Amino acid sequence: MAQEIEKKFLVKGDFKAEAFKQTRITQGYLSSVPERTVRIRVKGDKGFITIKGIGNKSGAARFEWEKEIPVEDVQALLELAEPGVIDKTRYLVKNSDGVHTWEVDEFYGDNEGLTVAEVELADENEPFDKPEWLGEEVTGDPKYFNSMLMKNPYKNWK
Repeated sequence: MAQEIEKKFLVKGDFKAEAFKQTRITQGYLSSVPERTVRIRVKGDKGFITIKGIGNKSGAARFEWEKEIPVEDVQALLELAEPGVIDKTRYLVKNSDGVHTWEVDEFYGDNEGLTVAEVELADENEPFDKPEWLGEEVTGDPKYFNSMLMKNPYKNWK
């Protein structure tokens, strides 16, 4: 079973000129309890189901299992999903260290105006370069979890 280790940050500057790929993502949740989330997603032209466990103390590491499924199955499962849909574009940006790639999510709909960046790591203490456009670290802050953005969207924070 896979373990996901990532750090999450707000984005404070322009990153799009550095992006080498972008993909539209629409997702919903069949379960969004903290102990386990079950996500269904259309990413570009592919469908996925993902199960994530609760994060460790820092919020940087947790169990993650993902399988590709037909887009038609995702569309059918979205009918069973909890209220709220996450709609975003994910941009991939190579890090200056040549090792890591940033996943930068620009949100739409009820989360319009929110942009977050994540970097996956092999170890929680692994060093990585931080680009100029990176803002405050929000790793482990539940309000930035996609499963929480569905329940309490960014538009309600102000």
